[in-house]
Amino acid sequence: MDPADLTQHLANFVSRQDEQDHRMDQFAIALQTILTRTAHLEPAGVAPPLDIPVSPVVQTSQVHMTAPMRFDGTPSECRGFLVHVDIHFKLNPQMFFSDIAKVGFIINHLSGRALTWATPLWEAEKPIIRDYKEFIAELQRTFNPTRKATVAGKSLFRICQGNRTVSDYAIEFKTLISDVNWTNETLVLAFMEGLSESLMHELAPRKLPEVLCELIVYCIDLDNQIRDRRTPREKPKRPLPRLAPVFQAPPRELSPPSEPMQLGRTRLTEEERTRRFREGLCLYCGLGGHVRFQCPTRPKMHDKPEKLPHLRQLRRQALGVTCMSPVKDTKLMLPVSLAWETKTTHTTAFLDSGAAGNFIDVNYASSLSLPLVVRETPLAVEAIDGRPLSCPRITHDTVTVVLTTGLLHKEEIIFQVIHSPSNPVVLGFPWLVEHNPVIDWAKGEILSWSPACFGTCLIPIQHVGALNTPTAPPLSTEVPDQYADLRAVFDKREAEKLPPHRPYDCAIDIHPGTMPPRGKVYPLSIKENQIMEEYIKENLERGFIRRSSSPAGAGFFFVSKKEGDLRPCIDYRGLNKITIKNVYPIPLISEMFDRLRGSAVYTKLDLRGAYNLIRIKEGHEWKTAFNTRSGHYEYLVMPFGLCNAPAVFQDFINDVLRDFLQTFVIVYLDDILIYSPDLKTYHAHVRQVLAKLLDIGLYCKLEKCLFDITTVKFLGYIITPEGFEMDPSKLMAISEWPLPQGLKAIQRFLGFSNYYRRFIKNYSAVASPIINMTRKGLKNQIWSSQSKQAFEALKQAFTSAPVLRHPDPRIPFVLEVDASEIGIGAVLSQRVQENLYILVGSFQENCHQQNAIMISVTQNCLLLCLPCQSGDICWRVLLTLY
Repeated sequence: MDPADLTQHLANFVSRQDEQDHRMDQFAIALQTILTRTAHLEPAGVAPPLDIPVSPVVQTSQVHMTAPMRFDGTPSECRGFLVHVDIHFKLNPQMFFSDIAKVGFIINHLSGRALTWATPLWEAEKPIIRDYKEFIAELQRTFNPTRKATVAGKSLFRICQGNRTVSDYAIEFKTLISDVNWTNETLVLAFMEGLSESLMHELAPRKLPEVLCELIVYCIDLDNQIRDRRTPREKPKRPLPRLAPVFQAPPRELSPPSEPMQLGRTRLTEEERTRRFREGLCLYCGLGGHVRFQCPTRPKMHDKPEKLPHLRQLRRQALGVTCMSPVKDTKLMLPVSLAWETKTTHTTAFLDSGAAGNFIDVNYASSLSLPLVVRETPLAVEAIDGRPLSCPRITHDTVTVVLTTGLLHKEEIIFQVIHSPSNPVVLGFPWLVEHNPVIDWAKGEILSWSPACFGTCLIPIQHVGALNTPTAPPLSTEVPDQYADLRAVFDKREAEKLPPHRPYDCAIDIHPGTMPPRGKVYPLSIKENQIMEEYIKENLERGFIRRSSSPAGAGFFFVSKKEGDLRPCIDYRGLNKITIKNVYPIPLISEMFDRLRGSAVYTKLDLRGAYNLIRIKEGHEWKTAFNTRSGHYEYLVMPFGLCNAPAVFQDFINDVLRDFLQTFVIVYLDDILIYSPDLKTYHAHVRQVLAKLLDIGLYCKLEKCLFDITTVKFLGYIITPEGFEMDPSKLMAISEWPLPQGLKAIQRFLGFSNYYRRFIKNYSAVASPIINMTRKGLKNQIWSSQSKQAFEALKQAFTSAPVLRHPDPRIPFVLEVDASEIGIGAVLSQRVQENLYILVGSFQENCHQQNAIMISVTQNCLLLCLPCQSGDICWRVLLTLY
């Protein structure tokens, strides 16, 4: 055959093959259309079974599904449409045996602008309609070009639970995370960040699962429990008191009245009540000769104050969150205190939203000797349905009483006097309306007070600081001429710049498996809120803090400094509990003062910024996050309140001034004392220190620095060339110290007095009765006559404390020792005059079986072998020093 004819035949064959393929594709599309339109039809009747064999070769299984919704080109619907058609293709592969069949099915379900886009592609028989994957890719590029991971990631940072259930929030969260490739830890933090504030408070003290799916299930269960507790339940209605003028209370004949103020009583029938009224019998016992108010068989009121809540509740009260004690039935009891004139008493108040007034029991008021005032217009007490109760009318009110709820909520209130033996004090609906507290009725807690209370009733949190002090010497306002060239070390603007990272950055290492808790927002007064806003704005501008997305968050409040200013403080107690402690030692004050012997002139420096001079270690900033009403922030510099802050700062400042320490400089945290024996060396010493601080980038507060002085107040002592004595302001505080009540108060007094124990001769013996009150196992601290005498003796001893002199190395030391079978002791002193000795130091130790004392008495000579090394070290240090 001619090659040209062969070529022509092949071309014709290929053409017919293409035409046949095209017809097959059209047939497949038509068949698919028929199947789609008839899939929903039901057979008209059941035909008799036919015994027709079916070949397994042609047997197919088709899954009947709802046709996909038409896609009109809306980008947000593109993904769902493609998923729907893909399911059709995979579950019915025998129907879609070619790419063009799949593309045709998709185009058949397009509408609007999507169909407008696909129509020319089909009509022109573009190659893309024969490539299913390329067609899908082009469809996505046209109608859904946004990157899914980017959109989902941004959405994950925006969504939050709000008022929804955790279940609804988790559904949205899981929908978004399907498009991102984040680690489990990152997803856990993102999920926690979106939870509501109330749920975060519930989660704070709990150990949470570390896997996201387990955490979501845990949070859903907890959220459901909380919502179940808050769901109101149907409770039997009980009559509650209502006030009305006497002339507006018409008598009614209804079912037997109940007395809400006497919930424990057995109710009388209407007939029995009427009979007792008619015959003049007591409504309580049924006997004659007295009325119910004077019935001898009625339970007597006990005026013993109920115990205050335990320590944990008191802490929450200190934050303005009051705890109530749920009791049986439907009563919520609120711990309160009442004060009038010079008297104060503690009791519990029944919080009753159905009572139309604030009431106090007549017998309870009488037992307290609470003054009463006659009302001009008596009021009748009625049940909620208008029936009069057995207490006929209210004729008296109390005088104005100061009512304290918790520790911070105070108000003036007048109670109406009624007969209510089971509830001596009732706070009713008017009180609830006035203060509008948020109450968790399931837990029996007042969660917060109304905004109006923050300006009127709530006492701002104040720090218990030092009492009045004598007028201090005038502070420096100008740099002395000798140090004028070092004026830059007092530059306030330089001190307000963000310090650089140094090797001393504060690291916050926490125990493995722990997480800093999220604290509460503390109530602040109007003034404190203004100062807080200024503090946030100022430190954001300095760069000391920044906005935070940390899952942690401590509370923010203020304490008063001795100058009267307010110092911001963060409640890092939760973080401190899980922080690995820094054991760098803080200097011993007694040892530091021993170095001052021979000094005559002093300079005291105060560093500006203190802890803010040190940066938080990079990557640890999120752990310092704190909550305020204006937002969520975290520190870049070391704040007050961290447990490791003193050790970190002492390590830093010691290294900066290491060349001068124990030679002419004493450093205790941010307080620096320079001491010299004469003016000749003094100025050189001060210049060296100022130059070193300037070189490192540390700055001093000029208004708090003292130069060229011979008497200086330092760490609670007055230091002079002759020695040192107690700060007069501390003496005043001790002289006015009231008798401590409770273990914590006793420990505070002992801690304060122990700081100055070296001024008191035989301190341990004098204070031992008080120290014995703090022994373990004692539930109550009862002041005996002996311990009271010891308390007064200590106060007297402190107010007459002597000036402690420095030992004179030119005078011989006298060492006196003594020993017995149970202990050893020694005293080191100097004789300055005939029969006048100055105590330098002392040592004592009880001896046990394993370190018995070897005693040999020969010709009035005592040979003493000290079995422990502590005494030896003590004497060696003292004798070497002096």
